[in-house]
Parts: sequence; C-alpha cells; structure tokens
Amino acid sequence: MAKQNSRPYGDGTGSSINIISEGTVIKGDIVANGDIRIDGELTGNLSAKGRLVVGPKGKIEGKITCNNVEVSGFIKGKVTASELLNMKSTSKIEGDIITGKLSVEPGSTFTGTCAMRGTHPINETAEEK
Repeated sequence: MAKQNSRPYGDGTGSSINIISEGTVIKGDIVANGDIRIDGELTGNLSAKGRLVVGPKGKIEGKITCNNVEVSGFIKGKVTASELLNMKSTSKIEGDIITGKLSVEPGSTFTGTCAMRGTHPINETAEEK
C-alpha cells in the first residue's frame, strides 16, 4: 500500500508515493497519479503524473512517461520526461530520450537518441508522426 510521507522526491502536494522495493519483480504496466520509486524490477510500461525515481538497484524495461525522472539504476526503453530527466553517476539508459531538460552526472551512460523540447507538455501523438 502506498504511504504518504515527506520524502525528498515528493511533490509537496501530499499525494501518495508508490514504492517498489528491492527484491520485488513486476511484469505488467503501471499507471500512477502521484510519484513512484522503483528499487526493484519492472518489465512493462510506466506512466506517472508525478516524479519517477529509479534507485541504484532499480531496473525498468519498457516505455516510461513522466513529468520528472531521476535515474540511479538501469532503464531499457523510451523515456519521455516532460520537464526534467536527471541521470545520476550510476545510471545507465539504453533507449531514446525525449525531455524538456537533461541533467547528466559524470559516470552515467546513455545509448540512443535524445531530443530536448523545452518544458512544455509533450504531445505523444505529434511525436509519433
């Protein structure tokens, strides 16, 4: 069950933060209205209206669509962050990135293409044309 707390990755609105703990493996799609943190493994697509944090041991294989994404772990798939994608030094992304702003720490790795569109909302249907 999601728990409300004052973690640093919360949006300050009191919305719930969903946590997928280390050792948890999920196969399927996730849709979240708030923030989500992945320390386990997800094979499937993830869509969140808030912020996604992928912990150092977190692993996602699938399409990601969020407002803000902070990666310390591994992502394989297309990442769409309408505002900010923050790649920590331990992060590894294999796939295409579409974001408003990109922050990359030394040590992180990325294989794919990157398109920066500013911080306006991203229209997915226009992007696929």
